[in-house]
Amino acid sequence: MAISMGKGSVGVLTGVFIASLAVVVAVLLLRTYNLPELKVAWKGKGAPRIELEEDEREQLYEALKAFPRLFNSSLVEYELVGEYSHLFNVQGSDNSLLPYMLIAHLDVVPATPEGWDLPPFSGEEKEGYIYGRGSLDDKNRVIGILQGLEFLFKRGYKPRRSFYIGLGHDEEIGGRHGAKEIVKTLETRNVKLEFLLDEGFEVLDGVIYGTKRPIALIGVTEKGTITLNLTVHSPPGHSSMPPRESRIGILSAALSRLEQDQMPNRFGKGPEGAMFEQLADEFYFPLNIVMANLWLFGPLVSRILQRTPSGNALVRTTTALTIFNAGIKSNVIPQTARATVNFRIHPAETVNEVLKAMNTTIMDDRVIPSSDVPFFDPPSISPHDEETFGYQTVKRSITDVFLVEPVAPGVSIGNTASIYKFRALVIKDEDLSRFHGINERISKEGIETVVQFYFQLIQNSDTDIVPVQSHLEL
Repeated sequence: MAISMGKGSVGVLTGVFIASLAVVVAVLLLRTYNLPELKVAWKGKGAPRIELEEDEREQLYEALKAFPRLFNSSLVEYELVGEYSHLFNVQGSDNSLLPYMLIAHLDVVPATPEGWDLPPFSGEEKEGYIYGRGSLDDKNRVIGILQGLEFLFKRGYKPRRSFYIGLGHDEEIGGRHGAKEIVKTLETRNVKLEFLLDEGFEVLDGVIYGTKRPIALIGVTEKGTITLNLTVHSPPGHSSMPPRESRIGILSAALSRLEQDQMPNRFGKGPEGAMFEQLADEFYFPLNIVMANLWLFGPLVSRILQRTPSGNALVRTTTALTIFNAGIKSNVIPQTARATVNFRIHPAETVNEVLKAMNTTIMDDRVIPSSDVPFFDPPSISPHDEETFGYQTVKRSITDVFLVEPVAPGVSIGNTASIYKFRALVIKDEDLSRFHGINERISKEGIETVVQFYFQLIQNSDTDIVPVQSHLEL
């Protein structure tokens, strides 16, 4: 996306720059998507891990070497963490400034070819879009961060503020051996960060009903999460003599109650109400009046929001039934039935409150809950006022590249003290189902914009005050 910008802002990206970027990005994406898929293996009591063969690990490392200045620069220290994750320390010239961190993840959720226009791990292009699992979540950011820094090094740029780049390998299954090991590594070195930028919201074009123009949201908090295995045990039997209640029936009844009796609507109890009030002027009449007076219209807005999956996820703790396992043969009554339920916890609630509500809803001691993956309460809200350097730096970089107003704080319904969440993409309503879904894809212009965003963010971060004017000239 060629972005024209006025004097005193980001300079106009030249045609040569855009052309070279398109070629580089196409090569990188093809190389990335043609790598073998990271395989989820299982160890112990269902504890997930990532496995790569030695040659596959080397292929991934070689693919990252597509950024030669990054690996050859005297300003960059590189190390492998947790066998498969990558940590870069980019040295700045002013040690008095606290460093910041950019993080992304290399792993993706599984995908089968059914329903895809192009194979999900081919990286093939069609009508200006590159198709592939991970193109939206999260390989565009991996490439964007590294390529943005590569272009800066190419121009002889030397950062003033130090920063870290962390590329995790197991985010989709909790980040236990990737991101957490990176955090431990930095903690042992007593590293303090000015801010951290992770994946999150995007520039939303038509996603929020009734808005006049695209709106950019920066995640300043996120929902908590807990994933539970619900299990029913009893002796096996023959299908010719079934019990009055089967393990499958008992568990199915419990799951039905959970699905029908959802957690309460918490609209206005978290920061989502303030988000809508701040965006009130961006809505058409009469919604602008409604959003500016949530003290009166809050109950109405909350009921409307819960009618759609995306709106419902914003106003309550969601309950998702994701896996069901029982039985091995048609004439044998199974000894065990097991289901997996994922809760994404609203900022106004806690893990303990969700567990208590779940037990109250199920009301059956035969259903045994357990968890074998990390869980956590919703984190505290990151500061986002006009004096907060990290938030204002991310905000300024968004306006520099996307030329959008307003930029507002939001609650990320996914999962990540100044932590901000933004994915440098323009997302339309029809794109939402592509995340972890069929035909995940990104336009060539879109990936160019991701690179431009990090190209700009790194430079906007090279100050010790809240940015007021861009200094980038190409």
